[in-house]
Amino acid sequence: MKMKNIRTIHWLPAVYALLVYTSLRLVNDIISETRFWLRPLHTNLIEVTVSLIAAYITFYVLRKILARQQQRVIPLPVWKEYGMVALAITLISYITIIPMAALTDDGCEWYDVVNITLIPLLYGLLAYAILRASASLRKNYEQQLLLEKICNDRLQTELQFLKAQFHPHFLFNALNMIYFQMDESVQEAKHTVEKLSELLRYQLYDQQQLVPVGKELQYLQSYIDLQQQRMNSHLQLTVNFDPQLQQQTVYPLLLLPLVENAFKYTGGDYWISIAATLREQDLFFHVSNAVPDAQRIKSGGIGLENLRRRLELLYPGQHELTTTHNGNNYTATLKLSI
Repeated sequence: MKMKNIRTIHWLPAVYALLVYTSLRLVNDIISETRFWLRPLHTNLIEVTVSLIAAYITFYVLRKILARQQQRVIPLPVWKEYGMVALAITLISYITIIPMAALTDDGCEWYDVVNITLIPLLYGLLAYAILRASASLRKNYEQQLLLEKICNDRLQTELQFLKAQFHPHFLFNALNMIYFQMDESVQEAKHTVEKLSELLRYQLYDQQQLVPVGKELQYLQSYIDLQQQRMNSHLQLTVNFDPQLQQQTVYPLLLLPLVENAFKYTGGDYWISIAATLREQDLFFHVSNAVPDAQRIKSGGIGLENLRRRLELLYPGQHELTTTHNGNNYTATLKLSI
């Protein structure tokens, strides 16, 4: 983008010079009934050279005026801004082009002065408008990039906060489980600590921004195995992961809160059903569990609220999360576009 703008600025003076020179010569030839291409070559070369010099001086001054205008806290009114531009163009034309016309055209007639005043002025104002529009577009583009960077930094900060909030929540549940296991079997508690260390290693060290779905489901299976250690034999657990879910990528730790919620609220008939399936380009994650009559499901728990916010940030318009509590059954379904 920057290089493109630089090339445009370098080419504009040359185009401006050729337009001014050609227009002046054509108008002058019509009035004086001459043909400039029939004149000596060195005369035309002198005029073209002077026109190029005048053009680059003009564009140097125009860029200075534009830069000053952009640096002002309170910009000049448009009429004053373009008035300064018109004055600068006229002065440059009088200093460069009029002396050249006097030397190469056997004197400078009154109509030469009029033409040399009006033609460079018209093209110069148009050139300044182009420079002004280009600078405005570039400034808007840079502001948009800055705004996107600020928004992205803010989202990344919020995601890091949500992740940091998730870890204590996960640890609280895991340590609570180990606490009760220690009363029953120290050996089981040791095994749970080992499983917990594997899970934490994945959370802290093995994460990239996106991970294969297969790896995420493997982590989820380890968590399920960990939870099964504290459940009694009456739990009816069904886990079904679609074997097609392997190399597709997903943001990590989005499925765990739903499983964690199922183990937290399970009761009554004591059953949990967990399934992950692939349908076209969508991942469907379905968790159902039984809840006792007296237990009330909290829709605004930390885990689920954290999950909803992360989904809004990571999959805007590309996810659906629904939860239903029907009698003694609680169901959560997550659909992700992957």
